[in-house]
Amino acid sequence: MRTVEEINEKIKKGKVVVVTAEEMVAIAKEKGVKRAAQMVDVVTTGTFGPMCSTGMFINLGHSSPRIKIGGGKCLLNDVPAYAGLAAVDIYIGATALPEEDPRNSVYPGSFKYGGGHVIEDFVAGKNIRLVAYAYGTDCYPRRKIETYINKETVNEAYLYNPRNCYQNYNVAVNLSNRILYTYMGILKPNLQNANFCSAGQLSPLLKDPNYRTIGIGTRIFLGGGIGYVAWRGTQHNPNVKRDENGIPKMPAGTLAVIGDAKAMNPRFLRGASFIGYGATIFVGIGIPIPVLDEEVAYYASRGDEELWAQVVDYGTDYPQNIKKSIGEVTYAELKSGVIKVNGKEVPSYPISSYSMAVEVAETLKQWILNGKMYLTTPVEELPRAGADIKICSLEEARPGFM
Repeated sequence: MRTVEEINEKIKKGKVVVVTAEEMVAIAKEKGVKRAAQMVDVVTTGTFGPMCSTGMFINLGHSSPRIKIGGGKCLLNDVPAYAGLAAVDIYIGATALPEEDPRNSVYPGSFKYGGGHVIEDFVAGKNIRLVAYAYGTDCYPRRKIETYINKETVNEAYLYNPRNCYQNYNVAVNLSNRILYTYMGILKPNLQNANFCSAGQLSPLLKDPNYRTIGIGTRIFLGGGIGYVAWRGTQHNPNVKRDENGIPKMPAGTLAVIGDAKAMNPRFLRGASFIGYGATIFVGIGIPIPVLDEEVAYYASRGDEELWAQVVDYGTDYPQNIKKSIGEVTYAELKSGVIKVNGKEVPSYPISSYSMAVEVAETLKQWILNGKMYLTTPVEELPRAGADIKICSLEEARPGFM
C-alpha cells in the first residue's frame, strides 16, 4: 500500500494521517481493518513503566591537571558510576545505590535514592556532585577531583539502555503466606493482589509482534526526546508462546535503545524506589508504526481484549526459576480491576502508567503531524519467531558451581 518514504513525503507536505494505537483500535472496530489501513499512515504507540536495564554514558571533559578516572572510582551524588572505561567516560546505571545505603539489611529497604534518580536530576538540569579518585599517571597526574556537573558542562550525555520496552510481561501474584517485596511491587500473601506492567493495546512491540516495522535504526520517542533502536535488547526471545494470530502471550522481544539525554524531559524519565527491592527508573518510550499494508494495520489495531498475559507465582515459582503459568488473562480483564486466579477474584493493579503511555503516544503523534519527527526504515531486522536464540542460565553456563 505505501512505503516509509511515501509516508515521510506526506509528513513533509503536512498531509500525513497519524493516530494513536488506542485510536486505531476504535477505527478498526468501526470501519474494519481494511478501511483503517487505507485511512491511516502512522500509528503511534507508548509505554511508561519501570525499566531497570537503563543507564547513561557521560563524557565529563578534562580537568586541569588531567585525571584518569578510568580504573579508579567515581560517585555522582554519592551513587557509584562505572569507571572502567577511558579517562573521563563514565556510565551510571539506574539500579546503582550509594555505598552507605543499608539496602535490605533494614528490611524492607527503602532505597530512597539511586542511579535512576541521578539520571532524572541530570536530565532536569540540576547540578550533580562529582567525586572521583584516580591512581595517577604521567599523563594524568591528578588523583582526586570534587566538583559539580550538569548537562551544560559535560561534553556528551546519552542514554544507552540494554533492555527496555518488553513485549508483554508477567502478571505477578503471591501464593505464599508472607508479604513479598519485588520489582513488580508489593505482593500481598495468599493471592490478595495481582500486579501487571504493560500498556497493553498501546505497548509498542505488541502492536508490531513480528517486528516488521521495528528494528535496528528505528527512530523513536525516548524519555521525551528522539532516540533510536540500537540493537535487540538483552533477553530478547521471540520464541515464546503465541496466540493463533502470532501475538506473544508472555514476555518476548526487548529493545536496546539510545538517545541524547541532554535533549530529554524529566517528565518522561523518573527515578523510582521499590520498597524491599531497589532503585530503578520509569522510562517513556513511543514508537511510530508505519502502516505499510493491511497486515501491519491488523496487528496495530488489536485491542486489550485480544492481548493475553501469563499469571505467575512470585512466592515460589519465579524466585526458584520454575517456568510455570498458573493462568492467563487479557489486558481488558487486568484493566477492569479484577481477574480470576484459581477460581478466586483478585484485585489487579498496574505498576506502569497507562495515562502516561497515552501522553507518550499523543506527543509522538503531534511530533509527526508537526514535521518534528520523520520515520526511518530499519537497517537490520530484529530476530523473529524461529530465530536461533538461546536464553541461558548461570547453571548452564557454569555447570558444577554453587
